[in-house]
Amino acid sequence: MAGLHVKKNDVVQVVSGANRGKTGKVLRALHDSGRVIVEGLNFRKKHTKPSRDNQQGGIVQKEGSISVSNVLLYCPSCKKGVKTKHEVRKDGTKTRVCRKCGEVFDKA
Repeated sequence: MAGLHVKKNDVVQVVSGANRGKTGKVLRALHDSGRVIVEGLNFRKKHTKPSRDNQQGGIVQKEGSISVSNVLLYCPSCKKGVKTKHEVRKDGTKTRVCRKCGEVFDKA
């Protein structure tokens, strides 16, 4: 699988599926499967048995993964999800840049 266009702690907007139009922060980027876990979106219910840590057991809600093709990086100046391009700085580092307004996402 090639590299993903989003990273951990990026703010993304969902462009298709049940959560279309919603935004959230990326908690994990799963490079091997091409999916991301976004905070507060795509909840799954998991039934857990009682254990030493969880004496009660019961139903636990967790965020499920979303395909990386269904999310776009959220641009704060454009106020929507945008496509990005890569630019090489003078010091040789690569940065992601908004295609519409030129906002730089990887500020170092």
